[in-house]
Amino acid sequence: MSSPDVFPPPAEVSARAHVPSFQKYQELYEKSVREPSEFWGEIANDFYWRVPPAQPLLKYNFDVTKGKIYIEWMKGGVTNICYNVLDRIVQEKKLGDRVAFYWEGNEPGDSTSITYAELLKKVCQFANVLRDQGVKKGDRVSIYMPMVIELVVAMLACARIGAIHSIVFAGFSAESLCERILDSHCSLLITADGFFRGDKLINLKQIADEALKKCAEKNYPLGKCIVLKHLGRDEIICDGTNKSSPPSKRICQNVQGNKQDKAKRAVPQTAWNPSVDLWWHELVKDASTECEPEWCDAEDELFILYTSGSTGKPKGVVHSVGGYMIFTATTFKYVFDYHNDDIYWCTADIGWITGHSYLAYGPLANGATSVLFEGLPIYPDISRMWQIIDKYSVSKFYTAPTAIRLLMKYGEEPVKRYSRKSLKILGTVGEPINPEAWLWYYNVVGDKRCPIVDTFWQTETGGHVLTPLPGATPTKPGSATFPFFGVVPAILNESGEELEGEAEGYLVFKQPWPALMRTVYRNHERFETTYFKKFPGYYVTGDGCRRDKDGYYWITGRIDDMLNVSGHLLSTAEVESALVEHSSVAEAAAVSHPHPVKGECLYCFVTLRDGQEFTSSLTDQLKKLVREKIGPIATPDYIQNAPGLPKTRSGKIMRRVLRKIARNDRNLGDVSTLADTTVIHQLFENRCKTIH
Repeated sequence: MSSPDVFPPPAEVSARAHVPSFQKYQELYEKSVREPSEFWGEIANDFYWRVPPAQPLLKYNFDVTKGKIYIEWMKGGVTNICYNVLDRIVQEKKLGDRVAFYWEGNEPGDSTSITYAELLKKVCQFANVLRDQGVKKGDRVSIYMPMVIELVVAMLACARIGAIHSIVFAGFSAESLCERILDSHCSLLITADGFFRGDKLINLKQIADEALKKCAEKNYPLGKCIVLKHLGRDEIICDGTNKSSPPSKRICQNVQGNKQDKAKRAVPQTAWNPSVDLWWHELVKDASTECEPEWCDAEDELFILYTSGSTGKPKGVVHSVGGYMIFTATTFKYVFDYHNDDIYWCTADIGWITGHSYLAYGPLANGATSVLFEGLPIYPDISRMWQIIDKYSVSKFYTAPTAIRLLMKYGEEPVKRYSRKSLKILGTVGEPINPEAWLWYYNVVGDKRCPIVDTFWQTETGGHVLTPLPGATPTKPGSATFPFFGVVPAILNESGEELEGEAEGYLVFKQPWPALMRTVYRNHERFETTYFKKFPGYYVTGDGCRRDKDGYYWITGRIDDMLNVSGHLLSTAEVESALVEHSSVAEAAAVSHPHPVKGECLYCFVTLRDGQEFTSSLTDQLKKLVREKIGPIATPDYIQNAPGLPKTRSGKIMRRVLRKIARNDRNLGDVSTLADTTVIHQLFENRCKTIH
């Protein structure tokens, strides 16, 4: 670890860290791998168990040639995750008066907070509502809501009564919502009237109604839909019952100071079907604030969360109660080095796994105070993120490389407008971060004093699997660093052989950690085929990975984002990282394109920084840069100007769409998850002339 690119943890961080040195990390890691049942058993003892789990805590099979794939942690132990993240915190830890969430609305003036004791009461009320509506243990409940406190209330209320929540990101289309309701056989939908995303009104109830109509057309009529009145809260705050909920959207707020904008912000009348729709506030008004939890086996299903599949049909990833609980709590504590005086902000939407694990369950299990943000990083101005950090004295900040690169475009001044002196640790999530963005985040946002935890994990893994620990591990820009406790990675070649030392190939894991997914909902065969069939005996991530001479792991991107150029395996992520090192480039995406000689070649899309011009000279510079960084074999054949890239609403680039554009194939398939469909036309217009 003598490379000049290694950043040792600051002494002041190590001094207070839960894991204060690299040697301590290695000792704990070796114990967790050698004695996983004992290691996780000690951690499980910190939680409340109605019936404690018995040793051995772990039973599993990863080898499809030896029978059915299964993973069982603490089976026979009886607990309730809602009890552990709320009742235990309020009653045992005596933290009822601590703020659980500072809610920051879309508009800077909209904010509130809720304590653990208040959150517990609201969850109990809504759990009683669900029971009154006939929801029972094992039933699936679909939740389609904006980033409001009631979203957390709804998911925890489901967990309290043993119902399985299926949260659908509020940016998904009616078709996507319908598909997920059908696949999970949900018995009830929880939604809201609508919300503002920046200055755009999202009429959520209308989309939900379209989804329910589609469900009915497919012979699955849903009988109940509970609707939160989020846009018009002032209408219902009359008896104090909702006083700790976020305030209403100021319907006619004059953001730009003209009548046109006022008209734009007028809230539409909520469509209503009295035979199906029920107002949230009316249901909770008389509900009891006490609710006995449903006691669950550790291996009972906790939630379903849908993630993209290579076939195009989403996979319902299933996580179970006990293992997910202890792993998310433990990763949160160690990876963010959480202490009682911290204010934590994860910018992810709860509709994604990051929001589940590191905005809801993980922080709450530690009694943490978090910021819950409804808005956008550059609304109403490009300093919004830094303004929020100063407002709440955020000490631990967790966001996506996409957001970092977006903010980089605007330079340092919007960041330095605010002090950010409260920050102690910075985190990244969702995709590999390119070194340039890592360094900007470290130097500019963190003022060279905050360690960066660049976390690698998936919806399927439930929590962090490769990550630095802030007090212990020296970091390299762009590296996911080392495995978390109990996680045993390996790199395989195409033949399934484990590669030692410096190596590049398929990233797999050799044994389960507590939060690993248990199955694909109602399709265990797909679970086995997707994750275990290619290399029997291993969990296959689907990601490529490189291990360097120091033992650091570098994620090179999805295997399907790898390409074979003249017999050489290339990572698109590596090419993109090289392109964005150019001072004119804000963001880049690389995909494969058919080539008559090479088989495949690189077709790259680049988004320039403000004020930069796309020229043939720039194209030549970029090709030269890639050649210098990776080698002549990686030189892109095509580089296209892309004022915008097609992204999902969570910020992920849709490379499938870019591959179609590169090939001039206008049959794009389902683009309902695109945040902005207008970029498609522009990208086709700017296409490079290609040879086939």
